[in-house]
Amino acid sequence: MRDGTPLSQAPLFDEIFYRELRLLLEWRRDVRCFRTDPLPNGLIEELVSLASLAPSVGYSQPCRFVRVDDPQRRALVIESYEQANLAALSSYKGEDAELYSRLKLAGLRESPVHLAAFCDSATSTGKGLGRQTMPEALQYSAVMAICILWLAARARGVGVGWVSILEPDVVTRVLEVPESWELIGYLCVGYPRGEDDKPALMRVGWEERDLRAETLLVR
Repeated sequence: MRDGTPLSQAPLFDEIFYRELRLLLEWRRDVRCFRTDPLPNGLIEELVSLASLAPSVGYSQPCRFVRVDDPQRRALVIESYEQANLAALSSYKGEDAELYSRLKLAGLRESPVHLAAFCDSATSTGKGLGRQTMPEALQYSAVMAICILWLAARARGVGVGWVSILEPDVVTRVLEVPESWELIGYLCVGYPRGEDDKPALMRVGWEERDLRAETLLVR
């Protein structure tokens, strides 16, 4: 027995599964170019259900997903993105500014599904366990839920794009969520127009991937 579960009943994740998991991670991309095809009925609910399996501090389960279908609300979110994007562009100079101006950084107009992910900072679930010295662990828990949803979506052939170039107070107001909910990320979800195992920003020369052990693991 281990933690109350007979070892004979625990799943065995073999080498084949491990290689497939690595492929899933390598081919998970931040998608910006979407097809407009609708997703199958029930798929978003399935992905959110899997996201609920993510670890959370004190088992607080603070992530709240809001599906944004109303055209007027979407338009206001897009307006917020465009304003924030212009402000971001003005912060760059020279070649960086020129390259930034050519980047496609969101699929807000094409993606069939918009999901706003919030952290319920007032949740009593978990009774505050693990948050006294690191209260930000609550937000980290919501991020973990987004990560699980992202991977589950990719396993279904669906792309996810995380839009962070937004004004959080505007999005929160537009979606009329409780005051205690903090915007963590705004997600575009849909079938991608193409597949690639390299990050888009790496492909266009914005940044290189650094996988050096001395950078990732400090001894």
